[in-house]
Amino acid sequence: MHERQVAGLPDPTFGPPPRERADAARNRSRILTVAAELFAEHGVDGVSLDVIAARAQVGKGTLYRRFGSKAGLAAALLDEQDKELQRRILFGPPPLGPGTDAATRITAFFDAYLALLDANLELVRLSETAAPGVRYQVGSYRVWQRHLAVLLAAARPGTDAEVTAHLLLATLDADLHHALRRSDLGPDLIRSALRGLMQKVLEG
Repeated sequence: MHERQVAGLPDPTFGPPPRERADAARNRSRILTVAAELFAEHGVDGVSLDVIAARAQVGKGTLYRRFGSKAGLAAALLDEQDKELQRRILFGPPPLGPGTDAATRITAFFDAYLALLDANLELVRLSETAAPGVRYQVGSYRVWQRHLAVLLAAARPGTDAEVTAHLLLATLDADLHHALRRSDLGPDLIRSALRGLMQKVLEG
């Protein structure tokens, strides 16, 4: 199970992660730093795990044991960003954090997630398409769905909030956004259209 699957809010399904040895922690940090540099230089598709292992000066076996695949490595790189967004939702200032109405917080969440997606589209896409249905199994997805369902129930009483939250999250699918970009639809246009859709849903 890669890190993005257990990141975020407390979940009784999972216990605390095991403590890493100092040398393992150093290797992990070095691998992630090198991977981020290479992905920025050459794109996610243009970098192999062998190249990452060579520049990080670790054995290929070490990298594969720690991350399993390039998708697992992508998930680890995204893990801290997921957790930071979750911290902002729980404890940050409004409109993303508590302190304003539910409808405004829903719009703020989509704006914040789109910013994360715009900055990391290929990494998110890789982590979400590694296997059929993996997007819906990761811990961060469950956090986003739970958060939206609670807000939707408050903003639109009588709505099937659980299902509607899943349907709205479908608009944030990284593979969809990759296809939209290939159709020359820029982030600003996508963001504007998504805001319009959210407004219609929230106004009923």
